[in-house]
Amino acid sequence: MSIITLTTDFGIKDFHVSKIKGLLNVELENPKIIDISHEISPFNLIEAAYVIKNAYSNFPRGSIHIVDIDSEQTPDQSHIVIEMDEHFFICADNGIISLISSTIKPSKIFKINIGLHSANTINNFVKVAAHLQRGGQLNVIGTEIFEIKELTELKPIIKSNNELICNVIYIDNYGNVITNITKDFFEKFQANRSFVINARNIKFKQIFSSYSESINFNKEKKYREEDGKKIALFNSSDFLELSIYKSNPKTSGGASSLFGLGYGDVISILFND
Repeated sequence: MSIITLTTDFGIKDFHVSKIKGLLNVELENPKIIDISHEISPFNLIEAAYVIKNAYSNFPRGSIHIVDIDSEQTPDQSHIVIEMDEHFFICADNGIISLISSTIKPSKIFKINIGLHSANTINNFVKVAAHLQRGGQLNVIGTEIFEIKELTELKPIIKSNNELICNVIYIDNYGNVITNITKDFFEKFQANRSFVINARNIKFKQIFSSYSESINFNKEKKYREEDGKKIALFNSSDFLELSIYKSNPKTSGGASSLFGLGYGDVISILFND
């Protein structure tokens, strides 16, 4: 039995997530449902794409991913189901697939015809997921198409031979700031040069491979610089992240609030020859 994942911007206060799960249980016997996230910022496709592309590949091939973000069916926006990288994605044709992967192209794309005159996105997505779970063919629930909407993802800008400009694309649960620069991109541009990361009035001159690497454990705990330590590192998804060691956004604040950085904000990196 395939896994069905859910990614939405519904939050957990309202009933919408439970409605999806209830309908899936009506359609299928004991479906295996896993939540990726329901805390995506409203209508934020770039944030959603970051979360999904770092999650979906960890699921078994054949998994079915319901992505309900900015998904209302309109004359300008249809519902689609896509087979890509041996996974299925059920979503709106709003460009999110192009953000999830700019290198892996869909092998099949179908415009969903069932519920064509219904404004109920949840019902439509559930019916398609149940159909796929039962082994149904894509051409039964839709019409094959060969193009989908594409969005241009936020990419680092090479301002000069000595300067990169990047943007904040995600704020995680700890208030850590994730940028759109990957480790591979950074290291190729760096070419072993020293650098300074400028995040408003905060500067970083070193990038760590983990949070704990920044702490000198050879010192007695009372002499270590831990609380409030500002850290730049490549996170588990190999994106450049700015953080504060063991910060709590709900009490002392996280990197986002303390550095004054939010989604889309600019960070510059200067390199010295």
